[in-house]
Order: sequence, then structure tokens, then C-alpha cells
Amino acid sequence: MLAKNIKLNKKSKIAITGGKGGTGKSTFAVLLANKYLRENLKVILCDLDVECPNDHLLLSKKLAKPIISVYAQFPRLDEKKCQKCGLCVKTCYNHTIFQAPGKYPTFLRDLCSGCGACWQVCPHEAIEKTEEKIGEIYLNKISDNFWLVTGFAAPGVGKTGLVVTDFVVAKTKEFVLKLSKQFKPDKIIFDTAAGTHCPVITGIMNSDFAYAVTEPTPMGAHDLGLILELCQKLKVPAKVVLNQADLGDRKKVAQISQKFKSKIEIEISYSKKIARAYSAGKLKEMDLLK
Repeated sequence: MLAKNIKLNKKSKIAITGGKGGTGKSTFAVLLANKYLRENLKVILCDLDVECPNDHLLLSKKLAKPIISVYAQFPRLDEKKCQKCGLCVKTCYNHTIFQAPGKYPTFLRDLCSGCGACWQVCPHEAIEKTEEKIGEIYLNKISDNFWLVTGFAAPGVGKTGLVVTDFVVAKTKEFVLKLSKQFKPDKIIFDTAAGTHCPVITGIMNSDFAYAVTEPTPMGAHDLGLILELCQKLKVPAKVVLNQADLGDRKKVAQISQKFKSKIEIEISYSKKIARAYSAGKLKEMDLLK
């Protein structure tokens, strides 16, 4: 048996997350969607790992044309109004504004997070707001009961800071919630990025439940603790999914789970069958969660 001890939650908005990357988070998200589809439930799978979305690859689906473009605001200096006071430079917490003595400030666009602090504090209204496309949202119909929504940040957006990336995540999630009014899904699965940064927080927030996917390694256990602590702070109940459960030492994972009172609810054994399906983009055909 590849998966055991499964008591899946009945609530509708489910976040699939995990502090460490490479633990099989997206794999589990697709397998979970498969289980619900076999139960004749309607499912929306939302890929919120916007810098590197891959759920469509695991389903062998080419992304359709984007249906929404996501824009953010960035600063542009009006030198006619600028008095070279330097207040914008002092205010920028990312240190992305450079000003040589006696010169106009220079905005380092590749590092700017678009937070807007500079144009808020400028006493001379010398900083204008410009809009730039930072991402796109895709909608794919996998079957009559299965829709895939993919958020995709524009190349290089990640370098500008997590504020910009987080905005793409937020807009993607907002679109899914609007789509749900039309599609009326029984389950919405939010597949977050790895880590505990702002885009992950946005992905988990307001979910009814979360599955934290980990592996039986020291780093897997350590990062599991971080994500379970985050879920506690967000007041989102979380259970643990232990992938490749029959490899490595599970003791530390068990200790961390016990510490945060989060049960190891699902165990998935190592399987070449899963690995082959993953590599071939055929996870949609896998029937592993009984």
C-alpha cells in the first residue's frame, strides 16, 4: 500500500504547503485532486508557486492563453518637481534608491518592490506611479469536474522582492475565489510555494485546512517545524503528510509533529511508479490515495 492512515478533511479550501522544497508538495496536491475526482467531487487546483509553477506539467497540460494580466505600480521621478531632498532615499527600506551628492535620486528598478513608500513621503509630489505587468493568470479545463488555475510571475519578478511576487499570488487566489462562484467546486486546493515567506503566507491564509508535506530527513523535520508554527500563527489547522515515509529516519519528523500537536495523517511510501508518472507528466492517471 503506497499511502496509509488517510482521513482526509472534509472542508473545502485546502492549502498544500511545506517549509522545504522538493518534498513532493505538488505531487501530493495532484494526487489529492485525483482522489476527490474519483469521489465525483468538483475540484479547482490552484498553483500558487508563481515563480516556478509546475502543476500543469505534472498533468501534461500546456498552459492556455492567459486570461488575466497582473500589474503593479512602480516609481518614476519627475525631475521638474524634485528638490533633491533625499527623503525618498531615507524612506526606502530596500535601499533601492541611490542619490549622489547634489544629484537627482536614481531608482534601481530591478530591486524595487513597488511598496509605494517613496511616493507617499515625497513632499513635492515628484514621484509618479507607473504600471508594469508583473504576471499572468491561466485557466485550464482538465475535465468537466476539474479546473487548473496557474499564477505565473513575469521573468525576473522574484528579484524585485517578495512584495511583488506576493501580489501575483494574491491576485491568483482572488481569481480562484471568483471562479468558485461560477464553477461551485466542492474542493479548492491551493498549492503554495515552499518556504515561510509572504507569498506562502498569502497562499495559506483563510484556508480551512492545511497539509504540510515533508520527508524523513533532518532538514525536512526542521522546516516542517517552521511551517507548522506558521500555520498556528495563521490559525489554520494543519496535519502532516510524510512522503517517502519508508526512507530515512522519521523520528525527528514525529517529534516535530508531536510538538505542534499535528498528527502525521498521511504516509506515502517511496515508489518508482510515482517517480515515472511524475517525470512523464502523468500524475493525473495515478490512483494512490485510497
